[in-house]
Parts: sequence; structure tokens; C-alpha cells
Amino acid sequence: MISQAVYDSPLGALVLSEQAGVLIRLEWRQGAAGPGSALLDRAIMQLTEYFNKQRQVFDLPFEYGTGLQADVRRAMLAIPYGETRTYGDLAQDIGVPAQAIGQACGANALPIFIPCHRILAANGLGGYSGAGGVETKVALLRLEGAASLLI
Repeated sequence: MISQAVYDSPLGALVLSEQAGVLIRLEWRQGAAGPGSALLDRAIMQLTEYFNKQRQVFDLPFEYGTGLQADVRRAMLAIPYGETRTYGDLAQDIGVPAQAIGQACGANALPIFIPCHRILAANGLGGYSGAGGVETKVALLRLEGAASLLI
């Protein structure tokens, strides 16, 4: 059974989903709260702390996927709050082409929690799959104090 909760973030409405005690998805969209869970309550509390600059690391169980997606998601989680890496940096660390890193970032089902916004192109921001696209990416980087890296 999938449980869902709605969180009204500073960047828009988010729907969080969990299944079997693991967060599986964060989506930018309106939704109706379904049967909640203790995990979803913790996730909402941690998101609130993050947006209030009181939390830098999420302490929640995530669905990482498999293969390259799992490798990239774990590499993104290793990037400290307020810091960034390039697609090329991760590609070199994992041993795959940078394009594969971009595709894995775009397929990240848990943006914000698994910080794909901290991955930049070699000569600019790169993309962002969350609602608002690059503007949302910049807002998250500003929140974390990484916006000075963009100048």
C-alpha cells in the first residue's frame, strides 16, 4: 500500500509517497492527503526544518533504485549542503559518461531529499526536473547558501 501526504512548501505544493517504510517519491503537484504514516510525518517535519534552514541532512529511508540510478543517487547524497558538483565530477567518480549522470538526475524520484539540485553543468546550471525548472534549482541553491557559486 502506498501512503501519501501533502506538504505546502515555499516552492509549491509537494506530494510525498511512501511504501513499506521507505520514501519512494516527491512530486511538485497539488494532491489530496491519503492515509498518512509516521514516516511521512517525519519527512514533512524534516522538509520544514530544511526550508527554515534548521536541517542540512535528511535522516529518512529512501528508495534508491538500482544500478546506475542507485549509484548516482548515493553520490548526490554525499554532496554536502551548500556545495555543488558537476555532472562531469560525478561521471568521473562513478565511471560513466556525464550524459548518463544527467539522465539519472532527471529520473530522480526524490528531489530535494536526494539533492540533484546540487549537480551543475560544467558551464552553467544544467537542468532541473522539478516544477519551475532551473528557477527552482537556483532557489534551492540560494537557500543552502550555494548561490555564490553561480556567479
